[in-house]
Amino acid sequence: MTRSRTAMLAALALVAGASGTAFAAQSAGSGTAAVPCTVDYQVQNDWGSGFTAAVTVTNNGAATSGWSLGWTFAGSQKVTNSWNAKVGQSGAAVTATNESYNGTLATGGSASFGFQGTYSGSNAVPATFTLNGVTCNVDGGGSTDPDPTDPPDPPEQGERVNNPYDGAKVYVNPEWSAKAAAEPGGDRIADQPTGVWLDRIAAIEGVNGGMGLRDHLDEALAQKGSGELAIQLVIYNLPGRDCSALASNGELGPTEIDRYKTEYIDPIAEILGDPKYAGLRIVTTVEIDSLPNLVTNVSGRPTATPNCDVMKANGNYQKGVGYALNKLGAIGNVYNYVDAGHHGWLGWDSNFGPSAEMFKTAATTEGATVDDVHGFIVNTANYSALKEENFKITDSVNGTSVRQSKWVDWNQYTDELSYAQAMRAKLVSLGFDQNLGMLIDTSRNGWGGTARPAGPGPQTSVDAYVDGGRYDRRIHLGNWCNQSGAGLGERPQASPAAGIDAYVWMKPPGESDGASKEIPNDEGKGFDRMCDPTYEGNARNGNSPSGALADAPISGHWFSAQFQELMKNAYPPLS
Repeated sequence: MTRSRTAMLAALALVAGASGTAFAAQSAGSGTAAVPCTVDYQVQNDWGSGFTAAVTVTNNGAATSGWSLGWTFAGSQKVTNSWNAKVGQSGAAVTATNESYNGTLATGGSASFGFQGTYSGSNAVPATFTLNGVTCNVDGGGSTDPDPTDPPDPPEQGERVNNPYDGAKVYVNPEWSAKAAAEPGGDRIADQPTGVWLDRIAAIEGVNGGMGLRDHLDEALAQKGSGELAIQLVIYNLPGRDCSALASNGELGPTEIDRYKTEYIDPIAEILGDPKYAGLRIVTTVEIDSLPNLVTNVSGRPTATPNCDVMKANGNYQKGVGYALNKLGAIGNVYNYVDAGHHGWLGWDSNFGPSAEMFKTAATTEGATVDDVHGFIVNTANYSALKEENFKITDSVNGTSVRQSKWVDWNQYTDELSYAQAMRAKLVSLGFDQNLGMLIDTSRNGWGGTARPAGPGPQTSVDAYVDGGRYDRRIHLGNWCNQSGAGLGERPQASPAAGIDAYVWMKPPGESDGASKEIPNDEGKGFDRMCDPTYEGNARNGNSPSGALADAPISGHWFSAQFQELMKNAYPPLS
């Protein structure tokens, strides 16, 4: 999948410019020895008193099994948080060292990490860097900013843009919109864009007289008018789907990979490839909650399930995702985003790196390449808070780290934004596109209402501090089904933060996560006790109550009580 690389190519000429980027470039002079390292330092977001930066270091010398990158800030910058590296600071001097999973740097190999910082005055780019004590070469280049008076040419029809959400309307599903508008107060959000879920073969043509894929695409053309429009589709029908959660099981058995290919992906690809739809930006969310199960819910883990062992052994999750990426990625106006779980699932070291590696494996299976992946999506249909502002992962209370609290439980991340940015950096380090974009589903992670904390919790203990200040009010991070007290999160918007293509409502608010009791159905969806409000839990939620709402229908069906709950607890609040 080709992306615009204008900014990155411009950076190759540079060293420190007004754009807030620095690149340690090899000298172009003839006969010059190769520089020991190059560094790409990019300020991705700057709000006047703070910033986030992405750093990639490339080793041009001998291979090393551990690395330490050093630099000195010219101003008052202070690092407050980091991901994919351990970053320490003494005065103006900063040292970033590798994590356990990214220490090896082959000759020509790269590692990427990011950090957040504060500053006052100017936010100058560091002038020099050292890798393991050796100075990286920096020449005296000028600004890398493109001429602001010479905007880039608009893309040809069907040519991919860097971010499909930028400058585009996003499709409003008329079926969901009508249900939302029919609810008391629902007209306040009925015009919001949501994902269209293709969760079974029949959905391609339309279920029970409802809209099929072509119907949605035709409606998208009507909504598009003369401008740009993105339509969001959820590709969700793997064989043996969701091996660890019965509520989202599907119609295909564990071995039915051929049916997945020929009866599901191939017809979708044929429709999306129709030249009639070449002017649409088609965003696909590829197979939520599949690949991480092969890391976290297999033998050797306390959360293991036999079904996940079966899917790991037969490889059909990787084959299915790879096949979908290959077929859909061949269509010039399709943007594939692979599901990457959420911080409350994959934020631990034992899950984070192995899951990223699993994503790479799937993206290079069945003819797919990393270029078939435009980005990743996190928090799909989940409740993890976007930003926890009342405590940081680096905080401690009476000498006890926040990571040791019962809520955080040694996780490396406290919220979805920091997790998404860290996962992005990790994936780039594994060979995915430098311009990789992330989506965050904010359809149910607002956690507003009267229970929303106004500030940090008391510092009497680390648990009191975290529990008193956290926005996410779930009983346990592992709870995922129709959560009581949840609210709508940030409204869908493009380019809201560094490395984030958009906040999206991929899971339509008001559609159930699963039935609270067993309900016979012809959709292949089972009954999961995690959707039962009387359930006392299992290893995946610390044997805690499920926190689920009562009287819920099967997954994907309209759940009025949940819709009202989400509006009541929306944050930002609804007007």
